[in-house]
Amino acid sequence: MSAPPDLPEIVQRAFGVARRAGYASFCRNETGRLLATLAATRTGTMAEFGTGTGVGAAWLRSGVRSDDVRLVSAELDPRLADAAAEIFVDDDQVEVIAADWSTLRDRAPFSLLFVDAGDPEGVGVDDIADLVGPAGVVVLDDFTPCEFWPPIANGRVDTLREQWLTDDRFTAAEVMVAPDASAVIATRR
Repeated sequence: MSAPPDLPEIVQRAFGVARRAGYASFCRNETGRLLATLAATRTGTMAEFGTGTGVGAAWLRSGVRSDDVRLVSAELDPRLADAAAEIFVDDDQVEVIAADWSTLRDRAPFSLLFVDAGDPEGVGVDDIADLVGPAGVVVLDDFTPCEFWPPIANGRVDTLREQWLTDDRFTAAEVMVAPDASAVIATRR
């Protein structure tokens, strides 16, 4: 696994950390470019739940355009959190903590919240809706595109995706980032 040379330097470093850690589950480049684009529009504090080795956080950081933007990322596995923290060791705008995502509640509201939907534990709308302020954006990745309504995944109704796309507190859309991958982007009303 090597990073293509056209990636931002911080993302290339994150790929190196992932490789050294033997970690192969991380934010796709297509999703990463979406995250960087959204991060470029944000102020205040952004958050990520499920850091892994920091590839998603690196993409978010690559889009930041202001010195007053902060990014905090929580990873439950201390070994992975330590690996991700290596990427940002000299960056005062990014903090990686080894903790459950719920420990970040006291740092809310977030202007952008990136959640790995591949691990649906605790990412329901009701669990995290109040963690983003008005006009705050939630991004959930790791969906497989679906042409049907309600959305189907693995032969069942994808209730997580359905919740996010229909919740009255958000204006949401599913966006294909690749032929085999989509993300849900939800903006707090």
